[in-house]
Formats: sequence, C-alpha cells, structure tokens
Amino acid sequence: MSVTLVMLSNFFFSFGLNFLSQCLIKRNKFFKCFRALCCKGPPPARPEYDLVCIGLTGSGKTSLLSKLCSESPDNVVSTTGADNIRKYWSRYYQGSQGVIFVLDSASSEDDLETARNELHSALQHPQLCTLPFLILANHQDKPAARSVQEVKKYFELEPLARGKRWILQPCSLDDMEALKDSFSQLINLLEEKDHEAVRM
Repeated sequence: MSVTLVMLSNFFFSFGLNFLSQCLIKRNKFFKCFRALCCKGPPPARPEYDLVCIGLTGSGKTSLLSKLCSESPDNVVSTTGADNIRKYWSRYYQGSQGVIFVLDSASSEDDLETARNELHSALQHPQLCTLPFLILANHQDKPAARSVQEVKKYFELEPLARGKRWILQPCSLDDMEALKDSFSQLINLLEEKDHEAVRM
C-alpha cells in the first residue's frame, strides 16, 4: 500500500513537473508572441537627412511633395515669384545632405534650357557638388513629355555629372510607386555616403 502511494505520488509529482514545464513553455511562447505583436516598443531611430528641393516654377515640386505626404495636390497653387528668388537658392544650400531637382519634361524649349542651366549651376556649386542628386523628369503623363534618355542627352548629364552620385528618374502624380522608388534610391545613395564617411 505504501509502495503504491509512493508510486502514485511520484507519478503525480512527475506529471505535475511535466505539466508545469509545458505551461511555462507555452507561457514563454505566448509572451514572445505578445511582445512581438503588442510590445515592440519604439522602432529603431532612422537617420534623418536635410534635403534641398529646387526647380523652376511649374515643374511640380509642391504637388509632388504634397502627394508624397498623402495630401491632396488639387488645392496646390503654383508658388508665386519663384523665378525671382532663383538667385537666392544658394542661401538654402548650407547644411544640405542631398538635392532633389525637379524639371518639367513637357516644358517649352526656353524653359528646358533655363532648367538645364540651373541644374548645371547646382551640380557645380561648392556646397552641393559632392552631394547625391535625385533629378526628377516630371509630367511624364503629358503628351509633350521628353523621355529620360532625351533629358539625359539634352542636359549633358553623362559628361557633366561623371564621378558624382546622381539618379535621373521619370515621374508624374499618377505613379506614386515610381516616385517612392526614386526616393528609396536617393536614400540608398545618402546611406552609402554615410558609410563612406564612417570608414574615413
């Protein structure tokens, strides 16, 4: 009788330990799942970059940035007097880590020539010449839009920007995925520049 009780007590003791350990394992799994779903905590800090966005009046800078920020571009009014402040652009260059240049790929020949001259000036400016450039050939949805290859050739980007970090991308308000991809490529260039600075 006493042997049977000892055996039963051992059985319940071992069963209890086994059950307890299973409960602990399940509880740990539950807490891991709970932490994964509900208690992630703040996401790791992402680097922030100061970018300067330049381009002629009507190129679509404000509309593109509004759409990127999930704001409706319908109420966007073209920035007045922008052509008059082009000579002051350089005041905004200090501290910039990257450049977004927006051009109207469907503009007149005169405006395209002006945009070409302004881009050349920016690429050669002492405060910008070492920075990554994202050049957006905007208004690709318009019938008169020039292709990226036409813009690249007209703006003489290959010889002028050789050795620099630059991306030329087509864009329009109708294709936000392409625009987001363009910004992702710019971020990659900025991060590469950061890594090179750390190695130095």
